[in-house]
Amino acid sequence: MNLSATLILAFGMSMDAFAASIGKGATLHQPRFREAIRTGLIFGIIEAITPLIGWGIGLFASQYIMEWDHWVAFSLLFILGVRMIVEGAKNKPEEEKVNRHGFWVLVATAIATSLDAMAIGVGLAFLQVNILHTAMAIGMATMIMATLGMMVGRYIGPLLGKRAEILGGVVLIGIGFNILLEHLGYLA
Repeated sequence: MNLSATLILAFGMSMDAFAASIGKGATLHQPRFREAIRTGLIFGIIEAITPLIGWGIGLFASQYIMEWDHWVAFSLLFILGVRMIVEGAKNKPEEEKVNRHGFWVLVATAIATSLDAMAIGVGLAFLQVNILHTAMAIGMATMIMATLGMMVGRYIGPLLGKRAEILGGVVLIGIGFNILLEHLGYLA
């Protein structure tokens, strides 16, 4: 795989993380660049690891991974999205917005948005690619896009007010349905 194909793949894989991080940034109270970098690193590291995992087990269990990955991703994104909607619908004062998301919430979101990268890793196991370079490119692209998403969310959040968390939840659920519909062949 040449450099341009690797970069297109890397940035394509980062779009779910970008959308999710916009929602995450919108729900925080004025997230700082440091929090955006932290989120980008968590998303980037996980997005770099998942194609390695997929590549490592691709020759042995590809039919099982491909059979269930969309359901796992959909379920995680749906649960996280519903949780965000419920939290956003609660009647709480505006000053209760948090300054940062919990580590495990970010990890769960990153895993849910990176399962497609694991499936890509399975496919890459059958091609002549340098999986380490490809995984690093995917991780770097995701880190950049998730960091940018958090900063975009910082500016969208005040415009949306309390609806930002609800919108973030709807975005996560939408990403989950998109993954499910693509796998089932409804979206081409």
